Amino acid sequence: MITSTTIAAASIGIAAGIAIGYLLRQLIAAQKKSSIEAKLRRLVEESKTEAKETLLDAKEKAAKVIDDAKNEEKDRTSQIRRLEERIIEREQSIDRRARDFDKKDKELEERIERVKAAKAELEEIKARSLTELERVSGLSKDEAVREVMARVERDHTEDLMIRTKKLEQSGMAELERKAKGIITTIIQRLATPTTSEVTTTAVALPSEDLKGKIIGREGRNIKTLERAAGVEVIVDDSPGYIIISSFDSVRRQIAKTALEMLIQDGRIQPARIEETVEKAREEIEKQIHEAGEKAAYEVEIFDLDPRLQTLLGRLRFRTSYGQNVLQHSIEMTHLAGMLASEVGADVAIAKKGALLHDIGKAVDHEVTGTHVEIGRRILQKFGVDERVIKAMQSHHEEYPYETLESIIVQTVDAISASRPGARRDSIENYLKRLEDLEKIANSYEGVEKSYAISAGREIRVFVTPEKINDFQAHDMARKIAQQIESELKYPGEIKIAVIRETRVIEFAR
Repeated sequence: MITSTTIAAASIGIAAGIAIGYLLRQLIAAQKKSSIEAKLRRLVEESKTEAKETLLDAKEKAAKVIDDAKNEEKDRTSQIRRLEERIIEREQSIDRRARDFDKKDKELEERIERVKAAKAELEEIKARSLTELERVSGLSKDEAVREVMARVERDHTEDLMIRTKKLEQSGMAELERKAKGIITTIIQRLATPTTSEVTTTAVALPSEDLKGKIIGREGRNIKTLERAAGVEVIVDDSPGYIIISSFDSVRRQIAKTALEMLIQDGRIQPARIEETVEKAREEIEKQIHEAGEKAAYEVEIFDLDPRLQTLLGRLRFRTSYGQNVLQHSIEMTHLAGMLASEVGADVAIAKKGALLHDIGKAVDHEVTGTHVEIGRRILQKFGVDERVIKAMQSHHEEYPYETLESIIVQTVDAISASRPGARRDSIENYLKRLEDLEKIANSYEGVEKSYAISAGREIRVFVTPEKINDFQAHDMARKIAQQIESELKYPGEIKIAVIRETRVIEFAR
């Protein structure tokens, strides 16, 4: 049984335990506080030490940066001083050269004045001498020249003729040798096929029954095709063919492509025809652009405007006397590049002028004017180099030859157009050219008869030997050549042969 004494003792023990625990806790807390304060003091000391070291390092680095900056400033100051010295030396040298140039300029002006004075004095002496000669001889200058020439011609006609022929033969032989060497080298390096086309295009039909489908009920199909493509479709009795006719080769090609697509598809009716013609037009436009790009790439001209390339591609469907104009232009470009490199002209200008020389033919049925004038306006519109325009504008002699490249373009145009098989000419033009050649030759006094032969490439003129001597025959050949050059238009060259034949006839009885 628990007594009050036991309870009191237990209470006192508990109170004593609590007091002892409190005292222990206070003691432990005091020890921890002392330890933390010591640790804080140590950290503060370490921080102060580290801050001092950092400050010292920063001061050392700053001092080093200042020293480096001072040294760099000294180096730059030294470089600037040296540059100033060099500039001063150059200025002094330029001043010396300027003084030397001024001195030489004055000396040159003085020499020019002395030469002018001497030339004037010489002209005065020459005039006085000529006046004195005219007074003594009783003849004027022109009269004396004519008299001397007549006397020389009268006394030495044969010698003059022999010497003239010898000089001409030697000079022509040398010129022909060089020209043949250049031309044969160029032609040997280039051989391109020529595509011959006309103003009509034939479309092959797999069956004669298709003609009726193409015509359609009451001609609706063929009228729709003609209206959509802008061509004339001719359906006649020719077996297996339909003819497409148009002056515009691009329209003919569009109509041909559309017709072939319709034949392959089999559905031929007005709505389908219009749709197919539009598809064919897009296809041909794509082919035109690709043809222009391919042509420019083939001749290594890479700076053409894309719109110019498209116009160039249209020449794929254009012909001149049966010769494809685009192929003709490409061939000319190769020739022009080789010829320009041979004679020392600007190869790039000559090639570009040759490639674009017929660019006006791409739209000459849409714009008034000659294809040369149209081409000039097109190139000016697209900002093409003026040297290229001068090179292309003279290929038909509508403009004077202003540059060497313009002569080259005209020359290669004649080579490409007049070579055998390149072009087809009409029989009327052929006969007219032959008649004109013989008419010019027969207009000269002393001509007995003349014949144009070799397809108009040569004319033989027979003269009366009693009326024309050898010297006059030589002079006649030259005059006929000059008249043909001035009055006729022809590709290539024409050979003039004046024949003076003396026949002596006797009879033995």
